[in-house]
Amino acid sequence: MDFIIDSSILQSLLLSVIFLAILVEVKTGGTGIGALLGIIAAGVFFGSSYVKGLVSLYQIAIFIVGIIFIIIEILTPTIGLLAGLGVVAILYSLILAMGGDIDAMLMMAISFVIAIIIFVLIIKKLPTSKLWSKIILTKTSSSEEGYVSSVDYSRYLHKEGIALTELRPSGSVKIDDDVLDVISEGSYISKGEKIRVVKIEGMRIIVRKI
Repeated sequence: MDFIIDSSILQSLLLSVIFLAILVEVKTGGTGIGALLGIIAAGVFFGSSYVKGLVSLYQIAIFIVGIIFIIIEILTPTIGLLAGLGVVAILYSLILAMGGDIDAMLMMAISFVIAIIIFVLIIKKLPTSKLWSKIILTKTSSSEEGYVSSVDYSRYLHKEGIALTELRPSGSVKIDDDVLDVISEGSYISKGEKIRVVKIEGMRIIVRKI
């Protein structure tokens, strides 16, 4: 068991699960799936190291504080400051837990890349939270600013679909079998309501309840 827990491959996988759990929670707004995976992975990662005397309570406390910051940001979205501080605290605690050297940072980078790849593969199947919509839709990019979108959303203009989540005003809808992150035109739209795309502003898709 000691060999298994000390395996760099297992540590990398545990880190990937932790990163993936955080991404899933931010995307979904705290459905619990990501949290459960993250708690299990973090428990194994820190627990085994703590028993061996390789991790201090200080490092574990920093990790927990980071998680709390992200949870607060998900529940009461601010300007993103708490989420940023939470990510920094989590990364700092994990690097310290792995020795704080170049090898630790390399393992972190590899684990994060693995988590990103998995997240990209499953992202369309996940509901969207306010925080995630804020991250994606905060800045309106337009051609007047010299921005040219790599994705052409104009084909969705005037099309109808179904709200997959509540739009307050941002959320997810399904149009032509595609799941899209959108923002409603001012009003609240309930899950399951029919919507129509009324405007495209750069990367933003504006919808209205039918």
